[in-house]
Order: sequence, then structure tokens, then C-alpha cells
Amino acid sequence: MDDVIARLRQFRDDRDWKQFHNPKDLSLALSIEAAELLEVFLWKNPEKANVDKVKEELADVFAYAFLLADSYGLDVRKIMLDKIELNEIKYPVNKAKGSAKKYTEL
Repeated sequence: MDDVIARLRQFRDDRDWKQFHNPKDLSLALSIEAAELLEVFLWKNPEKANVDKVKEELADVFAYAFLLADSYGLDVRKIMLDKIELNEIKYPVNKAKGSAKKYTEL
């Protein structure tokens, strides 16, 4: 991930966009891009979604998420692995397997 984040930083810095990339605005942009990803699925069955558009919008979501993490000096790999470990505790296999219930309902 380090090379991806470095490329994102370089792209941003070459255009002098860091001034616009504060955590609040990155969070807003992330939410907007997530909504654009949802739009790809609007009014159709998931298998009818344009996969190229999914890739494009998902890349935008990742880009803003990575830049947000970078703005706080967070290690994306570590925070993801930490979250997976937390979810393993909240959703033990013997209670959660095959269930869509929230951990408070298991």
C-alpha cells in the first residue's frame, strides 16, 4: 500500500491540492464517492452493474480513504488488521456463521 499512497501523494502534490485535502474535506469526498458507487447499482440487479464503473468509483473511494488515513499518519495495513481482529471478537464463528445479525443481537 505504501507505493499506492506515495503515488496518491505525488499526484496531489504535483497539483498543489494538499490545501484542499484536510480531514473534513477528505471525509466529505469519501462519502460523495461512496454515493457514486451506490449509483452504479441503482435500479438494477447487482449482476447488471457495469463492472468498469464499479472499479472506477471504488478506486475513488479507496483514494480518499487512503489520503484520509495518510493525513493522520495511520498505517492502513495495521488499522485494517486491527479491525479484522476486533470483528473476530465481536462476531465469533460459532455465533455469526450464516447470520446477518449485528453482534449485539448474536
